[in-house]
Amino acid sequence: MSLWKNFWGHLRTILHHKKLVRRNCFRAGLYLQGITHDWSKYTPVEFFNGVRYYQNGKKSPNKAEKTAKGYSSAWLHHKGRNRHHYEYWIDFPDNADEGLTGMPMPVRYVIEMFCDRVAASKNYNPDTYTDEFPLQYYEKWKSHYVLHPDAQALLEKLLRMLASQGEEAVFSYIRNELDWKSSPRH
Repeated sequence: MSLWKNFWGHLRTILHHKKLVRRNCFRAGLYLQGITHDWSKYTPVEFFNGVRYYQNGKKSPNKAEKTAKGYSSAWLHHKGRNRHHYEYWIDFPDNADEGLTGMPMPVRYVIEMFCDRVAASKNYNPDTYTDEFPLQYYEKWKSHYVLHPDAQALLEKLLRMLASQGEEAVFSYIRNELDWKSSPRH
């Protein structure tokens, strides 16, 4: 596939993903996060590697870059700038002998992470998506996650609620039951 087609295909994939996340964030009441979600995808290191390793919108180009180079510079850049990724919150605890651990995440970013996972599931699986899909994907890989227990519990609760009760119920719960407005932005 030509770089020109990759350029437009990758841009369409990003725009579609951002539209889905924005819709979810707005439903949750996270308007600013819905607008600013994944802005770093337009930086040269992320965008042009996304073009170079474009996967026809079916998979993340970061995996293809990692396969080709042994690492993904786009992903390393992305996770270090976007607080809705649990990897952003991995650090050494006060007792460094314990090794790397998940730090507490503000609730607003756990909600954005949920919105992002749902949108990515829809984006990469448009023909087979069900409300159970994000939970199934999470369950498949959760043993590899370094996630703070509170963030993990909330993410799992939201994913299970989505799978069993649907989008309306989970977004109603987020808007009406969770105290995310007092959670810090930084």
